[in-house]
Amino acid sequence: MSTTQRIVSFLPSATEMACALGLGDQLVGITHECDYPPEVQGKPVVVRAALPVERMSQAEIDRAVAERMRAGLSLYEVDEELLRALAPDLILTQDLCQVCAPSGNEVAQALKLLPNEPRILWLTPTSLSEIFDNVRELGAATGRTQEAEELIARGNARLGALAAATRNLASRPRVFCMEWLDPVYCGGHWMAEMVRIAGGVDELAREGADSVRIPWDDVLRWAPEVLVITPCGFNLDKVIEQAPQLFNYPGWAALPAVRQGRVYAVDANSYFARPGPRVVEGTELLAHLIHPDLFPWAGPRQAYRRLEYSTAKQMNYSRAS
Repeated sequence: MSTTQRIVSFLPSATEMACALGLGDQLVGITHECDYPPEVQGKPVVVRAALPVERMSQAEIDRAVAERMRAGLSLYEVDEELLRALAPDLILTQDLCQVCAPSGNEVAQALKLLPNEPRILWLTPTSLSEIFDNVRELGAATGRTQEAEELIARGNARLGALAAATRNLASRPRVFCMEWLDPVYCGGHWMAEMVRIAGGVDELAREGADSVRIPWDDVLRWAPEVLVITPCGFNLDKVIEQAPQLFNYPGWAALPAVRQGRVYAVDANSYFARPGPRVVEGTELLAHLIHPDLFPWAGPRQAYRRLEYSTAKQMNYSRAS
């Protein structure tokens, strides 16, 4: 039986999950970053960034985030008056990453202002299976258990088929998923798992753990054959805009991935950074980037671009893989 509720989402992945379960009409408040599916646009925005990140470089963002966290300041602003007016029955949030969305402290503060305390669903996955667990929990909380199980079954079937196709590959290229460019961060949480299912190996990633800053020398030693630029919170256009700073790293031109033209900018927001249903497509995209002859990409053309380095220090962009 379906349960009608007034739902507020504090994170984009939860918004995507809710809509995938047919809860779009019950979603009364979202964040400034919620841009998918398109029908959520125009809904009241309850959460905004405290920093003007759209006008900042990655190094500036990194420094500003560190300063605010050291000072005990939030990276997000909750519109408390709007939240009170929306009177949600259910708030979808997380306590996994203070940088990604409002976490425990912000939620606790917001709840003090509400006349009736809503239910809080904490979505804090660190793996693909836990992302599906979150879908199941949201389904149970909203009377959409069947829809949730069907969504999970479809996702697992696609991932299972891909894993079976890559299990016995003779070659598993060295991959590095760069989760931040300046400074360099490795992939965290579900990224290593996605790469493994897609037929590669990323030994710099921290499976099931936070992404962390790593020395550039670690990347040089790993010598990735496929380099995927996946900065958290960035869409494809923003990744391409930031990509030229990669030339500043010593030894960049000597990396196997650069020499072989296998450096890719991707839409990190859509397919990698957000722990929602589209991580399945993200894994399929990785399979295409790692093994283009074996796995075609049938998704949006704007999902990725190949970045070509030249000795003139110019970046060329191509859809071809």
